[in-house]
Amino acid sequence: MILGIGTDLANIERIAATLDRFGDRFRNRVFTDVEQRKAERRADMPGTYAKRWAAKEACSKALGTGLRMGIAWKDMAVTNLETGQPVMQVTGWAAERLAEMTPDGHEALIHVTLTDDHPWAQAFVVIEARPLRSDEG
Repeated sequence: MILGIGTDLANIERIAATLDRFGDRFRNRVFTDVEQRKAERRADMPGTYAKRWAAKEACSKALGTGLRMGIAWKDMAVTNLETGQPVMQVTGWAAERLAEMTPDGHEALIHVTLTDDHPWAQAFVVIEARPLRSDEG
């Protein structure tokens, strides 16, 4: 069953201007060390940050909170599998909210997809509750 859906559209040029203006202060407030390392080695560094920004916004919407109620930017982080597929990980208050949303007997899965077409970066997040498997029977 679907527990939450979120989407966000971010302007890459706006994120680039924010990076120019606030630099490490912005990076360290919003992005984990892993996200920063990934973005900093990419040719399209602002686009990489913009996609992750959009993913965090989309995730907060899927959690039903937006960026309020105690959720922090770094409570949501995008990493990638070896295949390149993005994966959303939640910690802190975001993880608590996810657990609260998840019905008994289910596990929560967060699906995320990212795309960009300059000057736009977009993310979709779907939170699914999947029944736990029973070894009985």
